[in-house]
Amino acid sequence: MCGIVAYVGNKPAQNILMQGLRRLEYRGYDSAGILVVTKNKKLKRVRSVGNVDELQKKLKNQKLAGAIGIAHTRWATHGGVTEKNAHPHFGQQGTVALAHNGIIENYQYLKQKYLANHKFKSETDTEVLAHLIEKFHAKLSLKKSVEKTLGLIGGTYGLVVISAKEPDKIMVARSGSPLAIGLGKNQNIIASDATPILPHTRKIIYLDDGEYAEITAEECQIYRLGTKGEIDKKAQKIDWTMEQAQKAGFEHFMLKEIHDQPIVIMDAVRGRLRPKEGSARMGGFNMTDLQAQKIKQITLLACGTANYACMVGKYLFERLAQIPTNAEIGSEFRYRNPVIDNKTLVFSVSQSGETLDTLVSQREAKRKGARVRGIVNVVGSTIAREADGGTYIHAGPELSVASSKAFTNMLMILTLYAVYFGRLRKMSFETGSKIIKEIQKLPGKVNQILEQAQAIKKAAKNYAGYKNMLFLGRGINYPIALEGSHKLKELSYIHSEAYPAGEMKHGANALLDPKFPVVAIATKNNLYEKMISNLEEVKARKSPILAVATKGDKKIQQLTQDVIYVPKTIEILEPVLNVIPFQLLAYYSACELKRNVDQPRNLAKSVTVE
Repeated sequence: MCGIVAYVGNKPAQNILMQGLRRLEYRGYDSAGILVVTKNKKLKRVRSVGNVDELQKKLKNQKLAGAIGIAHTRWATHGGVTEKNAHPHFGQQGTVALAHNGIIENYQYLKQKYLANHKFKSETDTEVLAHLIEKFHAKLSLKKSVEKTLGLIGGTYGLVVISAKEPDKIMVARSGSPLAIGLGKNQNIIASDATPILPHTRKIIYLDDGEYAEITAEECQIYRLGTKGEIDKKAQKIDWTMEQAQKAGFEHFMLKEIHDQPIVIMDAVRGRLRPKEGSARMGGFNMTDLQAQKIKQITLLACGTANYACMVGKYLFERLAQIPTNAEIGSEFRYRNPVIDNKTLVFSVSQSGETLDTLVSQREAKRKGARVRGIVNVVGSTIAREADGGTYIHAGPELSVASSKAFTNMLMILTLYAVYFGRLRKMSFETGSKIIKEIQKLPGKVNQILEQAQAIKKAAKNYAGYKNMLFLGRGINYPIALEGSHKLKELSYIHSEAYPAGEMKHGANALLDPKFPVVAIATKNNLYEKMISNLEEVKARKSPILAVATKGDKKIQQLTQDVIYVPKTIEILEPVLNVIPFQLLAYYSACELKRNVDQPRNLAKSVTVE
């Protein structure tokens, strides 16, 4: 989710690139870099750790004079947050430089097969691309070198490439990571989104996956991998404001982040699925299969939304791997005397990796001898540094205070770990293989739910006038009811709570009346009939019902006409799909009530105090 900006034209590139980086900083802010082709055709680069301000400070003492260049603001995925890992990266001879968004899955293979004698200066997958293109560029044109490299790599990329041997052009390419080309008079500008482009031109071409382009100040020639000749691609005229462009045209960051989920779910699992083994492999886990088999207990530490993901994780580990698992609230864990030892595996789960209560509880777990691993979004965060290993969820920067895409990616990583541990124990290949096949279908199914946004918006309008709501779920979906209630209250300020539906008779039924609506997860799984019975009780007490149900279920319509349908999937993956309607319901309810969606009152994105 890093930010790229590149410029070729007749103006000083440094100023344009730095302005572009500032407009892209929301996409990544742990390091930044800029490279310009000087008048004597040298590639001059400046990089820094930290935000764009830190890069600007370094540029005060040196001016990069030239009219063509590339720049990058980083959200780390491969390699820690250091200057050597910041983009742009050079090839071995320093004649080719590039910036890259995305993940190259087979970079280790490319290193071994093509670059065995090369020395690398960073820990990134990106540097491998620079070396590979430069190697081919010794005999081929820059265009041919990029084409050849693109044919070898697996993964995702938004790529800008520059060469001292052909200093009047920039090569760009896209697969899975967005790139836009702004067409100006005697100048062209490339960026990850329209934000840096709009001050210079409103004519924009969006590259599609599999497309690449050769760009000079006067021309933009676009090609598609696997086909011959230039393709004709029309520019669009963009009328967005700067803020709208940053949000990709969505009204709020949260809505954009909800719609990011099909892509980031793929990012979470990319390179980690092992279909031939019916299993998963987690880079950075730092534990052998033999060590993992000796684990007797798992503890999941988290706060807030991350804790609800951990509650789902408890179901997953116990069902798939038959390992006793506890989901613990970070702010409570350390005030007990938790029973853990060196056969306990502790996962600290946090979007920011800086949640203080979770961090302090992680330290307590280490003090007691547990094996500690992190599941976080921010590379180089404190939880990541202090854990003995772990996994990044690859959700990209999440700017809305209320978490959406980070939550779903936490679910994905916990699912992969449960599959991994399950296959080490008694789970069959057939079961593991079925889960992996269903995981691969999830992005498309999430898209099907997002296509119902207007229907969910209408439901939100109908329900936003109530003062109280009750969310119900059973089994693996009970934590999703908790998350749905959590989202509604933090965004719309409507009082809501969540219950396991089977517990309604033990007190919550007293709340039911025509002014107290119930939002229920009634998807078709092994608890479906019991859930229907629970909803019969709700209907008898005349509470309005809004149900999330499996596509094609007509029976639910006997209880309520207010139904949001989700595609069918296997039960352990239902939480990933069932949470999407709740995110949209909370979002549109907040909009209806004119709340500050991205920054709800009294809340902060990262809780770093107790």
